[in-house]
Amino acid sequence: MLHIFLHFLVPLIISYSLRNSLFKFSQWWLVYILMMVTMLVDLDHLLADPIYDPGRCSINFHPLHQVVLFPGYIALMFFERTRAIGFGLVIHMVLDSIDCQVTNGVWWTAPLLA
Repeated sequence: MLHIFLHFLVPLIISYSLRNSLFKFSQWWLVYILMMVTMLVDLDHLLADPIYDPGRCSINFHPLHQVVLFPGYIALMFFERTRAIGFGLVIHMVLDSIDCQVTNGVWWTAPLLA
């Protein structure tokens, strides 16, 4: 439950504290809304069976939580038009990685070897 709460709290803190410096928005709540839109990345959980497993590490398990995508998520942070989306995705992946560490003692699920 704390993990889900942090997905709302951390973007709120970031969007408010960096509202005038990094995001160049006077309405910090617009940045927060954009960051909340990035929670849609969790729609890939619908592809899993079971959909929710509290002991499962989502990093490298779900399609949009692949480590190979992280550089792209980070790159979005460098462009003003996509900065809030990039921050939202990176925050999401960092929080999910921390959850993996706390829950399973690993930072991500080992990729499957073919």
